[in-house]
Amino acid sequence: MKRLLILLAVVVLYSCSKGNGELIGVQGRDAWYQPDPFGMLFIPMGSYNMGPSDQDVPYALTAQSKTVSVQAFYMDQTEITNNEYRQFVYHVRDSIARRIMGEEVDEEMYLNTVNEYDEEIDPPTINWYAKLKWNEPDAREALEPMYLSPGERFMRKREIDARKLNYTYYWLDFKRAARRESRDALNADEGERHKFNTDRSSFIMKDIVNIYPDTLAWIHDFTYSFNEPMTQNYFWHPAYDDYPVVGVSWKQATAFCVWRTQLFNNFLVEGGGIIVNDFRLPTESEWEWAARGGLDLSPYPWGGPYIRNSRGCFLGNFKPMRGNYVDDGGFHTVKVNSYNPNDFGLFCMAGNVAEWTSNAFDESAYNFAHDLNPDYLYDAKDDDPEVLKRKVIRGGSWKDIGYYLQTSTRTYEYQDTAKCYIGFRCVQTYLGRSKEDNL
Repeated sequence: MKRLLILLAVVVLYSCSKGNGELIGVQGRDAWYQPDPFGMLFIPMGSYNMGPSDQDVPYALTAQSKTVSVQAFYMDQTEITNNEYRQFVYHVRDSIARRIMGEEVDEEMYLNTVNEYDEEIDPPTINWYAKLKWNEPDAREALEPMYLSPGERFMRKREIDARKLNYTYYWLDFKRAARRESRDALNADEGERHKFNTDRSSFIMKDIVNIYPDTLAWIHDFTYSFNEPMTQNYFWHPAYDDYPVVGVSWKQATAFCVWRTQLFNNFLVEGGGIIVNDFRLPTESEWEWAARGGLDLSPYPWGGPYIRNSRGCFLGNFKPMRGNYVDDGGFHTVKVNSYNPNDFGLFCMAGNVAEWTSNAFDESAYNFAHDLNPDYLYDAKDDDPEVLKRKVIRGGSWKDIGYYLQTSTRTYEYQDTAKCYIGFRCVQTYLGRSKEDNL
């Protein structure tokens, strides 16, 4: 009887491996549903008329009405906050510290191996507040290169040298890899490949970015304006934890997205999951589709055509009237969940801080960009002309007039500059067509 059961099992396994001669695909693959990233909202795919919904008042001629279609994606419900960006800064700081200390790290004394929920932290973070750390000569001496030199210290305060907080990351240049000459090189025989002087490694790009925000932006962006308290306190003080991070360049925002991708994917893999699409800056078309909130031809995220509600209250944080900055309830920036969200549930898509997009700025981009997921990219080098370093910003800010709050208004800033009125939020392309496919 036992032999008969074994024989039957072998027959069943053999028939399954043969698949009965039919094309049935690989069997045994688990059903998969995309996890919603914390703090992000699902933005459905859609088509809309991108561009001016009303008269081009300044006659800028940088945008025209064009029907485009956008794939489904996730978007941060709010702008990235100081406290969220600080997590990135602390990660870089701790990584550098561990590399410097090497074998001298006393894990029991100096590392946080679990968080407040008793969950394991991998890699562990440095416990900068360990009491015995300051009395441990070896640890103190090992970490000394991370601090300002004695001659640079103010009131002899021992502070981390923010110039040392550099983040190294890599990315694949798919645009370059997709060019015909690149594909011919990769498809050539090994003996012929030398003729093209390229291989797959030539598409792996490397960047090193200092990731600490430019806190002096509050001063250098304005002449004859007293903003020293913002420079001293805005990024680090708990009072501003839920305010949008500013003083972050396009390159720093891009580096943050790369780090966030690694953070999230590592968490998924460690839990037995599968990685998802990268976090990144939104394209212009994605940003405008999200800002419109599904409303057709709306000049503002809340509809239009007015910037006040029926009670006369302003609906965003900007520069009202002739400069009455407090009339809208703000002054500089405000908390990222201020005012009412649009119909997609997104806060401050107009005003508060302008937001970086992934796209390079060209006045005629609408004429040559595709109507399917429009995207115009240019990877500007440090020695490129300044005009090639322009990146699109959207949404207007606390210091801008109402025109810049319109969903269709596009302007730019240079990728290697940081301003006290520009922040960002991340997006992630949805894996699939729409959420209804998973029902």
